[in-house]
Amino acid sequence: MIDSHCHLDYLDDPDAARGELGLSAVVCIGASPEHARNAVALAEQFPDVYATVGLHPTDAPQDTPEARAELERLAAHPRVVGIGESGLDAYWTETDWHGTQRPAQLAAFEWQLDLSRRTGKPLVIHTRDRAGQDHAHLGVMDVLAGWPDAAVILHCFSGHAGLLDFGLRRGAPTFFGFAGNTTYKNAHEVQAAARTVPLEHLLVETDAPFLAPVPKRGKPNRPGYVRHTLEFIAGLRGLDAAELEAVTDANARRAYGLG
Repeated sequence: MIDSHCHLDYLDDPDAARGELGLSAVVCIGASPEHARNAVALAEQFPDVYATVGLHPTDAPQDTPEARAELERLAAHPRVVGIGESGLDAYWTETDWHGTQRPAQLAAFEWQLDLSRRTGKPLVIHTRDRAGQDHAHLGVMDVLAGWPDAAVILHCFSGHAGLLDFGLRRGAPTFFGFAGNTTYKNAHEVQAAARTVPLEHLLVETDAPFLAPVPKRGKPNRPGYVRHTLEFIAGLRGLDAAELEAVTDANARRAYGLG
């Protein structure tokens, strides 16, 4: 089984964590220059670890010529299978969204889309708004409309109906990653999307060490806990878990070009 999105280098024991509960591969997200270096180092050390490199939207202040040069260099590494996570975040930066944050995040997002195009590696997208707001979701759609051929993974998908419809109508490969919050009691929009997204667009992830699924909620998340999310979604869709695992593993390999 594949965890399509985790922050393995945040964990105290990445060697032990990567093989838990029968995992065959994990994609370690390097969403800053520091974490990109860590992700690549883990991918070099372990044959079942792959890396992405990029700049998280909340780290947009780190978007310097030096950071871009380093990420460009790391992006060429053969164990790097994606760019990001990038995107827009109006949740943690809501108070300054209409000040410096929005233009800084947009500039980093557009640059990483270009890096994704030039490397032929998909862009992992982070999109988060405060309840009742649409700044980041509408912004992501506006940006992607200008990049119709970009292959993207909408990580930790929020269930936003407009973004779901937009993503499914794109001609380029578009995948939706479902994390542990899918299992939460009040996650109605996320669960509705998990029920209806076509299977060929569906990925499962942990975002470990964040968003531990039920029955592990409240504890640090682990890559192996992705199985709880998969089993929950299988139940939502009336599928056998083994059948869904085969589908999501194939999707992860296709999305990231894994061997």
